[in-house]
Amino acid sequence: MRHLPTAALLPAPADEDAPARLATADLRAGFGKARVLHGVSLGFLDRQVTAIIGPSGCGKSTLLRCLNRMHDTVPGSFVQGSVTLDGQDIYRGGIDANAVRRHMGMVLQRPTPFPTMSIRDNVLAGLRGHGQSKPSRGEADTIVEAALRRAALWDEVKDRLRTSALGLSGGQQQRLCIARALANGPQVLLLDEPTASLDPISTQRIEELVYELRHELTVVIVTHNMQQAARVSDRTAFMLAGELVEVAPTRTLFTTPADARTEAYITGRFG
Repeated sequence: MRHLPTAALLPAPADEDAPARLATADLRAGFGKARVLHGVSLGFLDRQVTAIIGPSGCGKSTLLRCLNRMHDTVPGSFVQGSVTLDGQDIYRGGIDANAVRRHMGMVLQRPTPFPTMSIRDNVLAGLRGHGQSKPSRGEADTIVEAALRRAALWDEVKDRLRTSALGLSGGQQQRLCIARALANGPQVLLLDEPTASLDPISTQRIEELVYELRHELTVVIVTHNMQQAARVSDRTAFMLAGELVEVAPTRTLFTTPADARTEAYITGRFG
């Protein structure tokens, strides 16, 4: 049986008075006739890390993809309810989905550097993908360095920016993908199991990076690893069968959960 994460691992209690930068209200989503999310209402607080935990198939990744309208890209998908960024409903008619994604960077489970591009061009690819005007060479150099520094990768790659991104280790490739997302200057960073395919040392580097980025951004991380949620997040949301069971400051949820289903999950009685 797993035990509750020790209090020593848990960050200080989250400031529950911080404003919600991003929020869902009665969010329902799915594919065709199959509903995956059932009325999820959840706020993601400004400059805090929110972890989303729950068993496989509970709707964590679908929720994450709804937050930046990536769910829209799947044929037959549907979304009901609302997702607001700074009070603006991103699903309202006339809102450009690509513009939404520029404000909300996303990093997937496995590193996805573009194989035919150099490290430098990988960082800049996000800018081009959103139809922005091409920066000057000097501007591009500044963007690349700033993004790689924020992703804690600059010192490791500054002398080989023109080489293939595939020459990097798995952990470095994932930090490169984070740098690519950060190059757009997003307000929110969405991470879907970002360390699932990485070794322990690379995982630690990503976790340290996430913990630092919370000072600049609203971060949402989906993870199966409850110890990871305890290490990096300010607040944790537990989902089950497409529903939000509870959300609370991470220390509170892992030590004194309000719902018996949450306690059963985090102590290993199911899931």
